[in-house]
Amino acid sequence: MAHFRIQRRSPLPAGETWRRLTDWRRHGAHVPLSGVTVRPEEGPTRVGTVVVVRTGVGPAGFDDPMEVVRWDPPAGDAPGGCRLEKRGPVVLGWAEIEVRPRGGGSEVEWREEVRLRGLPRLFDPPTAWSGRLLFGRVVDALLKQ
Repeated sequence: MAHFRIQRRSPLPAGETWRRLTDWRRHGAHVPLSGVTVRPEEGPTRVGTVVVVRTGVGPAGFDDPMEVVRWDPPAGDAPGGCRLEKRGPVVLGWAEIEVRPRGGGSEVEWREEVRLRGLPRLFDPPTAWSGRLLFGRVVDALLKQ
């Protein structure tokens, strides 16, 4: 499994940082060749929500479904955390997002463990490097808007 971690500071309050990072549909706008759907379509994210990232062009692609198994938004001075379990036929692993109030703004930590089914461990270092690069850009873009 490839492991990576992204840390960022933001001038935004923890609640707003959380809202931006967990607006799943907006993630698709920042990941090349992908789109995001959420089930159920209506209502807030909660344990059991499924986020599906479709990667590819037309029929040449795959779905990366992830189920929210932990959902604790930040409240007051308390940090918030979310965990998604990757349950697809291609991408396995998990992702965790934590948002903490910090000095009038907030601090983000995004941790991920990912494995592409059938890819040898030899590819773990480049997978971690590319994940850190891609999701670092996604986090930066979501916090800018």
